[in-house]
Amino acid sequence: MKTQTRNAHTYLLGDIMDILKTGSLVARLAACALMSGLMALSSPALANKKDDTLRFAYDQAPESVDPYFNNVRIGVIIGANVWDTLIYRDPETNEYKGLLAKSWKQVDDHTIDFELRQGIKFHNGEDFDADSVVYTLNFIADPNNKVTTQQNVNWIAKAEKLGKYKVRLTTKGVFPAAIEYLAGPVVIHPAKYYKEVGPQGMNAKPVGTGPYMVSQYTPGKSITLVRNPHYFADSPKAHAKIGKIEIRFIPDRQTQMAEALSSGVDFIMYVPKDQAEQAAQVPTLQVVSGETMRISFLQMNMQDGAPAAKELKDIRVRKAIIHAIDRATIAKNIVGAGSRVLNTMCFPSQFGCTDEGAPRYTYDPALSKKLLAEAGFPNGFNISILAYRERSQVEAIINYLQAVGIKAKLNFLQYAAMRDMNRANKSELINQTWGSFSVNDVSASTPVFYGGGKDDVTQDKQVREWLDKGNNSVDPQVRKDAYKKALTRIADQAYGVPLWSLPVYYVANKDLSFKAYPDELVRFWEMSWK
Repeated sequence: MKTQTRNAHTYLLGDIMDILKTGSLVARLAACALMSGLMALSSPALANKKDDTLRFAYDQAPESVDPYFNNVRIGVIIGANVWDTLIYRDPETNEYKGLLAKSWKQVDDHTIDFELRQGIKFHNGEDFDADSVVYTLNFIADPNNKVTTQQNVNWIAKAEKLGKYKVRLTTKGVFPAAIEYLAGPVVIHPAKYYKEVGPQGMNAKPVGTGPYMVSQYTPGKSITLVRNPHYFADSPKAHAKIGKIEIRFIPDRQTQMAEALSSGVDFIMYVPKDQAEQAAQVPTLQVVSGETMRISFLQMNMQDGAPAAKELKDIRVRKAIIHAIDRATIAKNIVGAGSRVLNTMCFPSQFGCTDEGAPRYTYDPALSKKLLAEAGFPNGFNISILAYRERSQVEAIINYLQAVGIKAKLNFLQYAAMRDMNRANKSELINQTWGSFSVNDVSASTPVFYGGGKDDVTQDKQVREWLDKGNNSVDPQVRKDAYKKALTRIADQAYGVPLWSLPVYYVANKDLSFKAYPDELVRFWEMSWK
């Protein structure tokens, strides 16, 4: 009977959300009154406080829970809670602290020595020591193992064991951002277990040293984390306060919101601006927002053999696409507070990111039409646009393109399917968002899409050379100059459309105490019930 009641509430709340979004003022007021009544009936998340369980809904499912074979944000979030890294970057001060490593020393430009903590165990009881660090780093550095997140590991040459709790890491070249990566996406796996089961086994039954352990995982559906009772005392992450985290993968935003309204979930993120504003009126919920490191941009696939190569190879067409989109209006009215329009393909706080010297493309539909006519497309043309999130933003872009004659058809997919389609050279326009794995360095953003790798649909040799120089120079000024040249050329050639930074709107149970960070990491171990 309770299940039937919840389902009825969920469907009704979905209707209420539709009214709140599109109805008249009178209808919206009535909907708010009805919603308040439903909140009373469904009793807020006191039950969740009682059973010490936080229920979280997310729109994307990771293709793998192994952090090295995933590159969607939910995978990064799970990774940070289940696994540990050698180094920890304090999100408040940006200070680097020892996590699995007690200390480290930069021996020379290519060598870092680590002294490891003792007495730490993995979730399966396996001891943590140098063997796990060496095996993990050498495994991910080997290109034959086809780590999905190559840009996070391809700077590693090898790792050597100097003692039971001492490790030496050698980089392929000078890589100034090494400590930043070691404090972010480079997690450590248990050597014995990973040798036995490999990435597939790690995905099926994940094992780390982090503050949470995976107790149940149904790929594509849900994953449950439970507090690690043996988490080591000296960790800068601290012990988890909430006993259980239930994560459900719910693609539809309206369904997520209905669940939040009916207390079916306690926490959702990336809530569209209009829904967040409506949720702020609900007494059982709280809304938190802020800018993140995530950027949104359009790629234009101009490679030979691509479906729209003829159109997109013409720089006039590429510039016409940029001039057709009113980025400032979309950022203000749809993306929301905390967003800013970007002029280059990186997040402003990242080392080496600059828009100095880059052209400014204003919203100018008349110029857009003129450029299209000059390029031989006076009536525009048809094109497809791939996307995997921020649907309302992409639909607004499509409307602006339509206004100048470019008829864009949306193909909305899960991230892995979109990525694979792009890498197979079957894409045209691609709406990308990128959070740089929370690494505050340009090497984690621009080179991923313009550095000659699998996701680079422009393949500009000069850009690649400048990005390589920026990635591998020891002199900070040399790095900045190289990145500036690359970013300016990308903008000059209109290889893509830098759109805006993406804020995150979190909607949560009012009794949940949590903090939102610009790096987009959800630190479950910090959360507690008020």
